[in-house]
Amino acid sequence: MNAYLEILRPGNALMAVIAIFLVALVNGDFNLNVLLAALAVFMATGAGNAVNDYFDHKIDAINKPQRPIPSGRISLKNAGIYSAALFIVATATGFYIGAIPGIIVLLSSLLMIWYAYSLKRKCLIGNFSISFLTGLCFVFGGIVVGHIYVSIVLGFYAFLMTIAREIVKDMEDVEGDKEEGATTLPITHGKKASSILAAFFMVFASLTSPVLYFMGIFNLLYLMVLLVAIIVFLSCAVSILKDTSVENTAKVSKRLKIGMGITFLAFALGSPFLAGILGF
Repeated sequence: MNAYLEILRPGNALMAVIAIFLVALVNGDFNLNVLLAALAVFMATGAGNAVNDYFDHKIDAINKPQRPIPSGRISLKNAGIYSAALFIVATATGFYIGAIPGIIVLLSSLLMIWYAYSLKRKCLIGNFSISFLTGLCFVFGGIVVGHIYVSIVLGFYAFLMTIAREIVKDMEDVEGDKEEGATTLPITHGKKASSILAAFFMVFASLTSPVLYFMGIFNLLYLMVLLVAIIVFLSCAVSILKDTSVENTAKVSKRLKIGMGITFLAFALGSPFLAGILGF
């Protein structure tokens, strides 16, 4: 993969795009602004990933030496310029959509920079910051299409799933984070306490997410697909409580990402708009 594409972590950036499309799909409202919003969040999220690698190049040299900067495929200076340019274009796109979307992209960009520079290394604050930004993608989409209530609900569950994964990722990266003097939850309170908190968020999200069906937001197809995601999340919770090794946390982190993808699929298939098209 081209290094300038890889540093964006396009898989993660596409998750933000999916959030925009999901909100539009749930509300059956697609227009040019939805496409522009998707472009803005892709660029902003990609820029956030790039600036994160910029500030974390020393940690990545220990934890993930194959990444573009520590591997020497992108210079530190070029990574910084690339990230700044993407943030500027993303913010300009947001303001083209409207004042409120522009302000959200601008403030989110500043938060991503602050996160990469400092917040990431602080106990739970970094986890909450990135999880908040993930949930905000849904709210951003809701503002663009004019349906905020449902987007807040979806954003809340995206927040829960993300914070669980962020804690697990910190457990995976303990050694490199220690070298840089980070004060993440696994470092300050140990992996056991971290696994309990991560498992709590997984279980809480699993047990409460079916309520969206009973609230009338989604139909029965949502519950059917969601069941698969719940099984994934609960198995991850059990696994992380039993084994907090680096090898297992890496596996659980990947499985949580799969569980999030299945949950997003449940959102899409369970939406009245798509269900009507499918004749369900």
